This record gives sequence, structure tokens and C-alpha cells, in this order.
Amino acid sequence: MRKPIIAGNWKMHKITNEALELVNQIKDEVSKTDVEVVVCCPFTVLSEVKKALAGSKVKLGAQNMHWEDEGAFTGEVSANMLKDVGVDYVIIGHSERRQYFNETDETVNKKVAKAIENGLNPIVCVGETLEQREDNKTFDIIKIQILAAFENIDDKDMENIVIAYEPVWAIGTGKTASSQEANEVIAYIRSLLEEKYGSEISEEVRIQYGGSVKSSNATEIMNETDIDGALVGGASLKAEEFLGIVNF
Repeated sequence: MRKPIIAGNWKMHKITNEALELVNQIKDEVSKTDVEVVVCCPFTVLSEVKKALAGSKVKLGAQNMHWEDEGAFTGEVSANMLKDVGVDYVIIGHSERRQYFNETDETVNKKVAKAIENGLNPIVCVGETLEQREDNKTFDIIKIQILAAFENIDDKDMENIVIAYEPVWAIGTGKTASSQEANEVIAYIRSLLEEKYGSEISEEVRIQYGGSVKSSNATEIMNETDIDGALVGGASLKAEEFLGIVNF
């Protein structure tokens, strides 16, 4: 039985006092849930949020990392730096990283490998654009992204992987893939994992849906057979709304 995982991606929001107010509202309310809860914060607040989460069930996540251990990479943060702060999860290959910061399937793969090497749990994002969906290329794009992301990633490392299916056209637009549409693609992702790693591993890997997830649609989404959680954007910035998703 796969444990559901709800991760909040705060994106470029929340300075320290705002971040602490939010996590303090969240952490006690999830103490009795069976859902794994993650908050993915900006780099600047990771350390303080980690302290605030001490003793709680909420896990800490970052939103990006570099694939090199160290070096002349101004403005970047390494996996080892994240581990040093106490980060548990890291989002890799989010569509906004691909769209605005030239993230590629190759760099996603490098980051996945480095995250695993450093004991971080990658949340690996894949998804198609509206144009690609309308051209009936969704499965083609997803296959390319999945196979590239996990090239040379061993069977034993897949237990640390979370995949997030995020159709680009549904992120921050208010549009949401129907629960059936999302489940169809996620089931396809699971079939790709089965081809590459076998049925045992494919049934263990957790696959989230992301794309305008709200408390009002979380139950419908989470009731689908292959959807194991949600990567939540804007709705994760308000405690009541985020908790409504966690308690789907």
C-alpha cells in the first residue's frame, strides 16, 4: 500500500516570519494523519523552517538544486548544502524551471542522481504543454521525460523517488485535468516504470498529481487508483486550504 504524499511548493513566496507563521499553523494539525506531508520552501527560509518543524511529522523540501558538489556556480545550491540544513525532499525538473531557467531532461537526470547520492528524496516533475496535449503527444512527451530522468538510475534507488505529473497547462491557470485524465497519464507512467524496473518497483513508486489542486477537488483526485498524492502550488500558501487537501 503506497502512502499518500502531499507536498506544498511555495515557489517564490514567504519571508521568514510568514514562513514560520504558516508552518506553525500546519504542523500540529497533521499530527494524526496517515498522509506524508512536505513543505518545499525558498532557500532563504529552509533553516528556520527546519527548526520550527522539529518534533513534527512534516518533512522539509527544497525547490531545486545543482548537480555539482561545489564550484564556481554563482547563485546555485548543492545537494550537500540542502542535506546540511536538514532537507528531506527536493523538487527536480518543475515545469517553471524548464520554461524559465533552461532546465533540460539531461540536467534533470544529473540532479536526480546527485540527490540520491546525497540521501535526498527527489520529487521529479514531468508534464506536457497544452499544445502537446492538443496534438495528442502527451504520452510521447511523458515517455521521453521519464526515460531521460531515470537513465542509469538503479532499481534500489527508485524507492526514494516520487514522481509528480504536472500538465503545464494546468499549473497556476485554474484549469485542472479531470481526475480521469490525470489518472490515465499516471497509470501510463507506472507502466513505463514497470517496463524499466518490473512490477514490484512500479507498484511501490508514488506518483503525485499537480496542477491547480485545491481542497475542493482533492478528494476526487485522490480517489483515483494510481494517484498517490499532490504537488500543491498556490493552495499550499494558506494553512486552511492546504490542510483541506491533506485531509482529503
